[in-house]
Amino acid sequence: MKLKPMADNVLLKAHEAEETTSFGIVLATTSKEKPAIYEVISVGPGTKDVTMTVKAGDRVVVGQFVGSDVTIDKQDYKFVKQDDILAVVTD
Repeated sequence: MKLKPMADNVLLKAHEAEETTSFGIVLATTSKEKPAIYEVISVGPGTKDVTMTVKAGDRVVVGQFVGSDVTIDKQDYKFVKQDDILAVVTD
């Protein structure tokens, strides 16, 4: 199933970063809070007042309590307005 955001909505998927020790041991993620970094999956067309500046594939930072969570095909996604995006992550 595909989701296509409308207006100035952005569909995000959690960007899970594995945490490893200096010895290469992968730490469990069950005790961590939800990540604040997400990957942009798709972007709505915008509105006459809002020009979309993020694109699919961008990694972004959003607040912890923004947006609407949805689960499709056992995968968790989050819908947010473009204004809810705090920053684009660059390497």
